[in-house]
Amino acid sequence: MAEIKPPAHWLGKPYYSLNAYLRNTQGHKCYKIALDAHMTCPNRDGTLDTRGCLFCSAGGSGDFAVSGKDIAEQLQAGLALFGQKQVGGHYIAYFQAYTNTYAAPEILRPLYVRALEHPDICGISIATRPDCLPQPVLRLLAELRRLYPDKFIWIELGLQTIHKETARLLRRGYELPCFESAMRNLHMLEIPAVVHVILGLPGETTSQMLETIEYLNTCTLFGIKLQLLHVLEGTDLAALYRAGDFSVLEKEAYIDILVNCLTHLSPDIVVHRVTGDGPKNLLIAPLWSRRKRDVLNSLHRKMRLENAFQGKAFCAPSKFL
Repeated sequence: MAEIKPPAHWLGKPYYSLNAYLRNTQGHKCYKIALDAHMTCPNRDGTLDTRGCLFCSAGGSGDFAVSGKDIAEQLQAGLALFGQKQVGGHYIAYFQAYTNTYAAPEILRPLYVRALEHPDICGISIATRPDCLPQPVLRLLAELRRLYPDKFIWIELGLQTIHKETARLLRRGYELPCFESAMRNLHMLEIPAVVHVILGLPGETTSQMLETIEYLNTCTLFGIKLQLLHVLEGTDLAALYRAGDFSVLEKEAYIDILVNCLTHLSPDIVVHRVTGDGPKNLLIAPLWSRRKRDVLNSLHRKMRLENAFQGKAFCAPSKFL
């Protein structure tokens, strides 16, 4: 029997990376500019809670966002970070900090439009929560998709896990049917969804993490971010960690879990991230995650040695949409 290999359009990696997807669809590499739209979150403004999710830093997971009063100023600052690097007009405006659909459409519209109309921006990616996509916001997104057909609009949803006990520990604030409803709505509007999953959450086993992956295979999913659990200063997760209530994954264990997740993941899903790099001034653990290049090299080496690749153990399920 001939050896099964990853397809050529993955450009040499054992999974369908975001870089490969962008080179295939845009014809070039694209660079993200992380933005802070000065939003809040129902987990912080008192609607659901005031403490935020257990793992979330004071920056609302937007600790790498460029500074600036408005989006135009932030885009300019973000572009300047690339200096003299010849990358052309190939940037993604990433609305990262807090919940970026948690406002009225009349507030959101100029923020998105400012980014979409910038000549160097090829598309926008909007980080939000499934419970913050009401119909007026969905109508706005659909309208912008029609008005800017040459630019993409992605929605990033923080799911983290499908397991109720873990979600409650995280103070996520919504149940799985809410996520499913958001996914159906986005699918009907043909707006691609990228789902965030955290590996190594307190109390979760490898089997439970795989259950989350296998569940997502049943969704009509554009992309996934596989994020290593980071313990950041100033979070409630940090207090639990210092109290010895849980331990973080060692690098070898994380790589093993990651390979397991990737081999069970549908080969059609674009992998936007396989690790993470918490801010050095906030990161408490795991400190090995600072060496991002080493983590990626270790992952690729293990997958190459084991002839492992995304979807090798995938069994096509029925879609819930």
